[in-house]
Amino acid sequence: MWKKIGDRESGKLRPNSFITRIRSNRASSLHLSNHKELISSHRGSVNSLQVDLTEGRYLLSGAADASLAIYDIQRTTEYEAGGLIAKHKPILVDKQHQNAHKYAISTAIWYPIDTGLFVTGSYDHHIKVWDTNTTQVVMDFKMPGKVYRTAMSSLATSHMLIAAATEDVQVRLCDMASGAFAHTLSGHRDGVMAVEWSTSSEWILMTGGCDGAIRFWDIRRAGCFSVLDQSHSQLGRRPPLADKSTTKVSTSKARAPPRKVGSGSSSKHSGNSKIIKHTKGSAKQRLHPGMLTSQDRATAHYGAVLGLKATEDGMYLLSAGSDSRLRLWDIQSGCNTLVHYEIVRLQSSKAIQLDVSQDSGAVFLPCMTSIKAFDMWSGKSKMTLQGHYENVNCCCYSSHDQELYTGGNDRQILIWSPLKQIPADVDECDRSTGQPLAADEDNWSD
Repeated sequence: MWKKIGDRESGKLRPNSFITRIRSNRASSLHLSNHKELISSHRGSVNSLQVDLTEGRYLLSGAADASLAIYDIQRTTEYEAGGLIAKHKPILVDKQHQNAHKYAISTAIWYPIDTGLFVTGSYDHHIKVWDTNTTQVVMDFKMPGKVYRTAMSSLATSHMLIAAATEDVQVRLCDMASGAFAHTLSGHRDGVMAVEWSTSSEWILMTGGCDGAIRFWDIRRAGCFSVLDQSHSQLGRRPPLADKSTTKVSTSKARAPPRKVGSGSSSKHSGNSKIIKHTKGSAKQRLHPGMLTSQDRATAHYGAVLGLKATEDGMYLLSAGSDSRLRLWDIQSGCNTLVHYEIVRLQSSKAIQLDVSQDSGAVFLPCMTSIKAFDMWSGKSKMTLQGHYENVNCCCYSSHDQELYTGGNDRQILIWSPLKQIPADVDECDRSTGQPLAADEDNWSD
């Protein structure tokens, strides 16, 4: 740590590199928080967690008892243990609202650009849009089956669509602007349990189904344009763009002389025209793989796809399946990168929520009663976080504080953060009030 600070002071380390390394070190040293605690108000398993994308301040949670809660994770409600432990009570709890959900809430997400709205989905076949200030339902969408996951694009400037993954084979896009369904995407052969918007384009949607398929959709066109195949692979990361451009230039230069030599040959021209036609045909196939039986039948997992998470740069996609496999995909090429992650047990009865650290260095995956943290590029297990008494359903990483929030069937929301050093003289006074601790007071104390 001090070496990095010295390198930054001497100019050996650039500001962005310094920040990235500090964040990476904090993300790799997570422990059950010894100074921060959330008081859960849920009476059922916690199924969904999300920190708002605008301020990084409010945590939204949804539970199996059809309740939802909002926590201010930056403002402490009360202190305990002489000011050592900061407790956060929910600032909003909704359990028995007239228009609330009747059954378990499976997903709860914030409106990407404003904390004034949030969206919930439930096993009661409804997706509801809520006004945060009045805690009233302002929009209600009736779905054909249980809702497993919902997602909204954080990049969208041209639409306000909610992508819904339900037990129906079709993916539906709910338009908040009109209050109706905008699109129905058909292609999966079984229910859809995972849905994720691209982090590089507001038009690209990725879905994972119980049929083991992961499909890519361009919502401006009919049909999916890509189906991931686990047998279509490439080793390691994608080459840098500079290397690609260099390769193309050198190839074109190497092929330039033969073109001049054979410029008068009609056979050469016919050969070139055939190549162009073949290229056009392959382009059509890439745009419409749903029309090809071999590509349409491709699977990304041998079981249901339980969760999807795109990296912040939009280049890679992580998928978790009921076959106990975690896979990393190159979004541009659609290839399986063959990163070997440790085989872990995953609950297959419901969708799971995995997350990635801000620098895409660590992957957090709920594995039964624990959370596994993997190095994204090597696949090695970095740490195992154990604190829940029952299965963990969701995890949410906050890039603002480098903290991890997890929820499970034990109805608790746990905070995992870098260890905070307690000063040696902390027992002399209460940090919250500045007064002597109650244990040190007596009848003669002022």
